[in-house]
Amino acid sequence: MPDAPASPDPADTGRYDDAFMDALRLRGDELADATVEALFTAGDVARFNTLMRWFTTSGQPLPDGLPEPARDYLHATATAPDWVDWAVMEEARRFFIDNDVHISTALSFASMPACYMVPHVARLLSATHSLDYPSRRMAETGQFTVYLMQPDAFEAGGRFLPSAQKVRLLHASIRRHLREAGRWPEPVAICQEDMLGGLMMFSIQVLDALHRLGVHMTPQGAEAYYYAWRVVGAMLGCDHAAIPPDLQAAREFSDRYMLRHMGPSDEGAHLTRRLIGLYEEVVPGTLLDPVVPALIRFLIGDTAADWLQVPRSRWDDVIKVAPALLGVIERFEDRGPWAAQASDRLGRLVTRLELTSLTRGRVMHYALPEDLKPAHGVPATSRWSPPPPITTP
Repeated sequence: MPDAPASPDPADTGRYDDAFMDALRLRGDELADATVEALFTAGDVARFNTLMRWFTTSGQPLPDGLPEPARDYLHATATAPDWVDWAVMEEARRFFIDNDVHISTALSFASMPACYMVPHVARLLSATHSLDYPSRRMAETGQFTVYLMQPDAFEAGGRFLPSAQKVRLLHASIRRHLREAGRWPEPVAICQEDMLGGLMMFSIQVLDALHRLGVHMTPQGAEAYYYAWRVVGAMLGCDHAAIPPDLQAAREFSDRYMLRHMGPSDEGAHLTRRLIGLYEEVVPGTLLDPVVPALIRFLIGDTAADWLQVPRSRWDDVIKVAPALLGVIERFEDRGPWAAQASDRLGRLVTRLELTSLTRGRVMHYALPEDLKPAHGVPATSRWSPPPPITTP
């Protein structure tokens, strides 16, 4: 296959037009892809997975017997990008601590359904995570975010960097499997456009959900939270030059990406049903079960919720008081440092309890799949075409 063209600079065009986005669809992650190809060619994947199970913290010596391509990759990706502003990262961490329950809610009830709104992403998740186990995907995402926002995330002893290194290789192995099996209708699975689209779902679309919930955010805090995900994107193999540089650019990219790809699909509806069932199991009893689909519908809107076949209930109107209830909590926090500290501690406890319910108390490991289950093939279907955007004179 000839080398894919380099991404055009969006600053050259002044907007994320189709030519820019189409170029991103032809590119994967060169470093991770080359590493995975070397591991598979040498038959070293099983040995790599066994050894890497014990490599979980930054600064930990790499295991003896690690294949050389993997050792080179882990050395090359062992630190954060040299352009990181650590003062902004600390501001992002404080933003997360102040809003951790709200962010977890947004990730669970807005970001994950947003992934399912993109048919080819829903098919990819179906093929690689199985339609019946969305809890694993949720657990991995929650654990990854918690690792990111720890004070030692990028220091020796932190768990974030090894997780990022493994996720990047996991994506590369999925690209290879789908390419080798001819089970992906486009040149590259998990391409740069989709990687950046996912970044938008876990950053600006989370901020959108917080805004809809009525969570008070300063512009500085929101920008810092997005900045942290820019760092994450670079560490997961996104082309740094193509990552939207600020929230305004992220909004433009996110809107363009969703307009190009969003729509209904059987896989998206099935994944959403499984997600709703998962959280109904987490909520004690059955009285509050209808809150789960009502919250999803509230956060993603009726059109998207209908695409995903989110059921309607009497709670659809009740849930709209959520911003008012959160306003009461925020006024409690404003009563003094003791109130804010108590609220933060309660938030961290709720977040950890939610994560524990998904992980069953276990650390999630990111292993490279040696194959994909044949039953989870990805059909080469035609892309759904959204209606043209409405323009005003």
